[in-house]
Amino acid sequence: MFTLPESVDLREVGMRDGLQLEAPIPLEAKLEILDAVAATGVRRVEVTSFVSPAAVPALADAEQVAAELRRWPDLYFSALVAGRAGARRAVAAGVANLEYVISASDGHSLANARRTGDEAVAAVGEIAALAHDAGGRLEAIIAVAWDCPFDGRTPVERTVEIARRAVDLGADQLCLGDTIGTTVPGRVIELLDAVRETVPGVEVGVHFHNTRGSGIACVLAAIQAGVTQVDAAVGGLGGCPFAPGASGNIATEEVVYLLEESGVRTGLDLERVLDAAAVVERAVGHALSSNLYRAGGPNHPRGRH
Repeated sequence: MFTLPESVDLREVGMRDGLQLEAPIPLEAKLEILDAVAATGVRRVEVTSFVSPAAVPALADAEQVAAELRRWPDLYFSALVAGRAGARRAVAAGVANLEYVISASDGHSLANARRTGDEAVAAVGEIAALAHDAGGRLEAIIAVAWDCPFDGRTPVERTVEIARRAVDLGADQLCLGDTIGTTVPGRVIELLDAVRETVPGVEVGVHFHNTRGSGIACVLAAIQAGVTQVDAAVGGLGGCPFAPGASGNIATEEVVYLLEESGVRTGLDLERVLDAAAVVERAVGHALSSNLYRAGGPNHPRGRH
């Protein structure tokens, strides 16, 4: 027998991590996706990123998206930033809840942000102050927490060190990212135990990619280990433009199905999530990778097509 929590808080990341590898879509299409996502019952949405438009053209309209967020006053919106300039842009645009990415390996950090991991950690204090002064929170997302496409396996001690330093410098919570989708349940539990022992009392979430098919198993391992905050993207959309070989996120609908059928509350309506995936599929113009989306939910066993 294994123990599962009564509920898990899912964060929808399709608007940011899902769309960042896609060809740019119009603002109105993004707002249609966001409206469909809001209807699922989700409480937290990673809505965009304030990064270089040249590097991530699909999210060049971050300020325009932020200007529309008052339409959904009950949602907790956050935005990803890669440095001080992005944090200042986000706060100026009215998004005070920031996610700051720190790569656990120098290879990925240099490709992603043109600085070493240690240089990235050094900016946490200033970015935390920007978020806090604006009435928001700072979440430090540790990318390539398990493995890096450039440097190979990330030592547990390195990820733990970055987590400790980020919290010491003012991060309110952490998220461990399996950026290239290589980790497996045993390694998930090993790293979670090590991080939480080092920063007791700090919320630690997880962000998995399904590149090698182990993402959903890693979710189950993480929540068995006590994690209650999980990232996912409708339709399994997404990937990292600075990590060769990285593919889509775990699909929101598959996580909802797994958890709800196991007696774990998510607060999301599965049929509404599938509806949102259909909106995403129309917007991006290609088939989505989610197995459950293709097969359909329990009330639509023959699929959506």
